[in-house]
Formats: sequence, structure tokens, C-alpha cells
Amino acid sequence: METTESLGYLKGLLDGLDLDGNKKETKVFNAIVDVLSNLVEDIDDMTEGVELLADQVDAVDEDLAELEEEVYGDYDDCDCCDCCDDDCEDAEFEVECPLCNETFTVDEDTVMEGSINCPNCGEKLEFEMCDCDEDENEE
Repeated sequence: METTESLGYLKGLLDGLDLDGNKKETKVFNAIVDVLSNLVEDIDDMTEGVELLADQVDAVDEDLAELEEEVYGDYDDCDCCDCCDDDCEDAEFEVECPLCNETFTVDEDTVMEGSINCPNCGEKLEFEMCDCDEDENEE
């Protein structure tokens, strides 16, 4: 039973007792019912306020999620270099040998070593590291 319904039931019981309104006990019962009625109204107001606040928080959360997606994007498909803040574990890079035009993939550790021999023709391929750190220092 809802609080409002319980209060209505209590008022009905009190009215059904057919008490004399001039007696002290009746005045106390009526005062208690009035206080309870005020409490029920306050609870209803707070419940409405909490529901409104929850709706507003949900709206802000949705807006924030859209903003995060727009600003940060989707990092699941990150092909970044070592200079960004993303964790690019198991990153693989596609390399084409300029001599034999063979295309193969290398992992990040191989790129960080700086060079590899082409598995097709044996040509030594050197990797240039990005200069992102230098760009940050110049600013």
C-alpha cells in the first residue's frame, strides 16, 4: 500500500471511531494525522524532485557520451604510433619493400628496433620513428 493510501486508511479509521472533537485525545490524534499528511506531501515533492534530477542526469550522461565519442573517437581501431597516449598492444604495421614490392606485416617491437630484412629479397629496411615528441617540445 502506498503512503498516501495508508494515510487515507488511517483517516478513515479515525473518522469511523466517531470521537468527540472537543476531547484532548481526539485533538492529539487529529494533530498526528495532520503531521503525517504533511510528511506525505513532503515525500511526494521530494520523489518528484529526485525523478526530475534523475532525468536531467541521464540527459547529461547521454550528452557526455556523445561528446566523448566526438572528442576521443573509437580507440578500438587505433593504428597510432608510440607517441600517442593510447595502448596499442599487439599493433601490426603493413610494410612494402621498395626493392621487390613484397608486402608483409611487422609488429610494434620490430618497428621500434628500427630495421628488418625483407623476408622475400633480404633487402634491409629501416623504419623512421615519428617526431611527435619533438613537435611537442617546439610548442
